[in-house]
Amino acid sequence: MHTDILIIGAGPSGLCLASALAETGLGITVLERQSLTGIAQPAFDGREIALTHHSAKLMRELGLWQRIDPQAISALRDARVFNGSSLLSLNISHDLSKKTELGYLIANHAIRLAAYDVALSHPAIAIKTEVQVRHIAQQAHSVQVTLSNDEVITTQLLIAADSRFSETRRAMGIAADMHDFGKTMLVCVMTHTLEHEHTAWEWFDYGQTLALLPMNGRQSSVVITLPPDEMAELLTMSEEVFNQEVTARFKHRLGPMRLVSTRHAYPLVTVYAKRLVGPRFALVGDAAVGMHPVTAHGFNFGLSGIASLADEIKAALSHGQDIASSSLLLRYERKHRRHTKPLFLATHAIAKLYASDSLPARLLRTGAIRLGNRISPFKRAVAGFLADAR
Repeated sequence: MHTDILIIGAGPSGLCLASALAETGLGITVLERQSLTGIAQPAFDGREIALTHHSAKLMRELGLWQRIDPQAISALRDARVFNGSSLLSLNISHDLSKKTELGYLIANHAIRLAAYDVALSHPAIAIKTEVQVRHIAQQAHSVQVTLSNDEVITTQLLIAADSRFSETRRAMGIAADMHDFGKTMLVCVMTHTLEHEHTAWEWFDYGQTLALLPMNGRQSSVVITLPPDEMAELLTMSEEVFNQEVTARFKHRLGPMRLVSTRHAYPLVTVYAKRLVGPRFALVGDAAVGMHPVTAHGFNFGLSGIASLADEIKAALSHGQDIASSSLLLRYERKHRRHTKPLFLATHAIAKLYASDSLPARLLRTGAIRLGNRISPFKRAVAGFLADAR
């Protein structure tokens, strides 16, 4: 079998790239190890995705935004950063970005469903499920991929979109800078009696990190980061005890809190690939850059990278050039690295500082919040960065 572009991974990044190229006349095949039901009817996984204005624009252009229930889209108006037990916070207002909100919040499973529905609507996109890659052979003008069922697919361009733990990236011999923070994140949806005013919280408390992402109504996506042994207890306690525990961890600042979803846990690991491309090969999404969630830019970077790569491929087609030339792929790599690396490094440094409970770190954190609140240009820059309203 031959296909012009072969994408491994039918998550949002892989499917969005396929849809971005669906009108080019290229044949596109997406491989996924999950069952068809797994991607056609994605289950709630606890994750709520914060989206910038630029990401919302890209999703509209791809047709995803229109397929998501407007009631499932929450405004992310402002942001606050807390440190320790202090009520003092660094306040980032939407007014600083000249927008009515910093961004939006949508459940990951809703984005996955919209991405699948859009891809399914394009005749040029074929999706193969319940298949795994057994071998990849690079040739001068193509890449040959052998599947676990012995089927062989030849393609001009191979794309890995199979998560931050990408097996395809490893198979292609590309190393990655991977940092395991030794922590586990619990995510769930909870209601509370006090208003969140559509404000996101990032709370670097001592011994734990808490985050709150405001959903419509008096409910929020709650994220708790703890060492694995402490998290195991939180995951298994009864719902009634869990409600009391989380309310106490948030120091009753939102009033009584009540669980209204299942609980999900994920390891806290960041990844940045040493190379984003190879001969007739490219990484997108988390396979390229797996961000720390503190800045909520993971899928935003995924979408911007997809847009960059798709633009390069479309330009090559319009000039009758090779869609997988080394010069094309290197342009994509340079642009995506330039867009993501500074924030990746800054986020990593912030996460390490605010995860430390040493006395110097505590003092530095408190001083940074006090100073940040007094410097308007700094807060405007942060607001503009969060909104990313290009």
